[in-house]
Amino acid sequence: MSTIRAILSRENVFIALSVIEVILCCGLVGTILMQSKKAAGFGGVVGGMGGGQTYWDKNKGRSFEGILEKYTKILAVLYILAAIGIGIICK
Repeated sequence: MSTIRAILSRENVFIALSVIEVILCCGLVGTILMQSKKAAGFGGVVGGMGGGQTYWDKNKGRSFEGILEKYTKILAVLYILAAIGIGIICK
């Protein structure tokens, strides 16, 4: 039982979460940099770039850009959870 407590000590959990956070950070930066730039800019927000959906818009989730966008969101949520975990442990 004491070995489990030693493994799950605050210092070890802090180190593990810190390593996970660095890995998530690198992954998040990589996925953001691999994404293509959006040409619409502010015009797309207010509806200036056409109103209808194209074939590309409907199948965006199956494309490489759609996959990158999904992984970026997942990595961002995991990064925030790791940061919150580190904040709770350091309290």
